[in-house]
Amino acid sequence: MCLAVPAKIVEIRDSLATVELRGVTREASLMLLPEAKVGDYVLVHAGFAMQIIEETDMAETEALWAEMNGGPRTVNLELSQHG
Repeated sequence: MCLAVPAKIVEIRDSLATVELRGVTREASLMLLPEAKVGDYVLVHAGFAMQIIEETDMAETEALWAEMNGGPRTVNLELSQHG
């Protein structure tokens, strides 16, 4: 299984974005998402930004990762929201 990870675009040079996730920066191609801009949250997979997401989706993902690592439950997921 492959996962796309959410990250925030902090800089763009040509069609290459610098994205940040939990204090770590990486480069991601914007070839598939040329409309993305600095400040957007995007899903990154295999070095490509694939989709722009809402900041609330990013926060929810961060909270779920924290929970998987032993943090307290802070997200209440309901099937009606996602299905």
